Amino acid sequence: MELGGGGETSNDGFGDVEEFVWDELAAQGMSQERFAEVFGLMQRGNRAFRTRIEEAIALYSKAHNLKPGDPVILGNRSLAFIRNSQFLKNRSASDSEYHPVNGLDPTTHAELAVKDTEKLISVRNNSTKPYYLKANALMLLERYDEARETLLSGLQVDPLCKPLQDLLRTLDTTMANMNEKTKHGKLQHADEFDCTLCLKLLYEPITTPCGHSFCRPCLFQSMDHGNKCPMCRTVLFISPRRYSTSVTLKNILQKNFPEEYAERKSEHEGLTNLGVDLMPLFVMDVVLPFQKMSLNIFEPRYRLMVRRIMEGNHRMGMVGIDSLTGSIADFACEVEITECEPLPDGRFYLEIEGRRRFRIIRSWDQDGYRIAEIEWVSDICPPEGARERGDLQEMARDAAELARSWINKAKEAARAGATLRRDRRSRHAELLQANGMPSPNDPEHFSFWLVSLLNLIPSEKLELLRLLDTRERIQRGLIYLRAGEQGCRVQ
Repeated sequence: MELGGGGETSNDGFGDVEEFVWDELAAQGMSQERFAEVFGLMQRGNRAFRTRIEEAIALYSKAHNLKPGDPVILGNRSLAFIRNSQFLKNRSASDSEYHPVNGLDPTTHAELAVKDTEKLISVRNNSTKPYYLKANALMLLERYDEARETLLSGLQVDPLCKPLQDLLRTLDTTMANMNEKTKHGKLQHADEFDCTLCLKLLYEPITTPCGHSFCRPCLFQSMDHGNKCPMCRTVLFISPRRYSTSVTLKNILQKNFPEEYAERKSEHEGLTNLGVDLMPLFVMDVVLPFQKMSLNIFEPRYRLMVRRIMEGNHRMGMVGIDSLTGSIADFACEVEITECEPLPDGRFYLEIEGRRRFRIIRSWDQDGYRIAEIEWVSDICPPEGARERGDLQEMARDAAELARSWINKAKEAARAGATLRRDRRSRHAELLQANGMPSPNDPEHFSFWLVSLLNLIPSEKLELLRLLDTRERIQRGLIYLRAGEQGCRVQ
């Protein structure tokens, strides 16, 4: 929408600034020096209005601070706010990206114009120009009903005012076009309903303080690389946890484009719920089932992955690098995110706990992080009731007694003022003890708890992940445990 139906100065001067006149009446109640300063600011502001609109606003604001409530100052500043709002609103995406501007967003400029024009109407209610300016500002805010009421009020002052009549016709045409689009309960899919980042229909739309709308996932993926609006480069102080979806815009999209919105939803859910045989991978370290760990996530690709995981089943795969091949290992562990705390700088603090093992069949990149096709793995155990099963459970019970003894000795050593290394081992053991020892009647579960007591290097943990024999894993755990009792390491 252009001011005055074309952005040109009208015959009545409604689209142009007024000159600030030097007269005794205007200077009443002010010193000569103060009035001269206001007069100079207004002259400079009117000159800047032609080409440097931000500078004009600043000059008018200084003049307003010196002479608040002056109708010429209010009228010129409101017109400058409107012009700047139009300019920012009509900027192309390429201009916003390569030639960013700082300052207020177009919506805020229009709102400031409305405030100025409301003050102006209160001191110049017998003039039609304030109504004209307020209607323009309201149209920029898409408050069309209020704009129409304002124009009708202005026409009561002067029913023959041509600028008001022309603007009312423009407004009626705009409202008629909108009604035509929605009379069947469905809008036409136009570019304004598309996200400028993914170029698809907006999904879970967020409208930023600077007035631009994006898909929620797209905006926060962009903000992983910088905290500026992708359109106008305004710095954004928002986070996924505290910033809500635009409910009105979402309802409009769901009502008018139900099939496309459902398709976008399905597409998003495909990224957050990968299915039983697909797993997002965090490539860092080897984790064993039932092992706990804390993580700080700061890389943009993994911040994106964590957000998607937290919208899904809260699970991902932890995988290390195989020292023999130099590539990601073939076996890994599913972990559950038991605590996720977004930090002010965009990082995530995570608490994770190992769950199940899996083997990686193949993997590929998706949006910067890895996705793997997997198959679940478990030990080959004797069936319930078999003699071998009983022997295995008896072995697990004996190992449990030794583990309790090891934990008690570690705690006693800490109390007696043991070395820092043994003290660290004691605190680790106490943590595990607090979490509870699993029943030896589930030997596989118990075997992983047993080896998680030990300070194993990644290659040793990877070997235990690959192992499908519960008995051998318990035996290896006992070897490590006894070696730790003796204060030495077995390589």
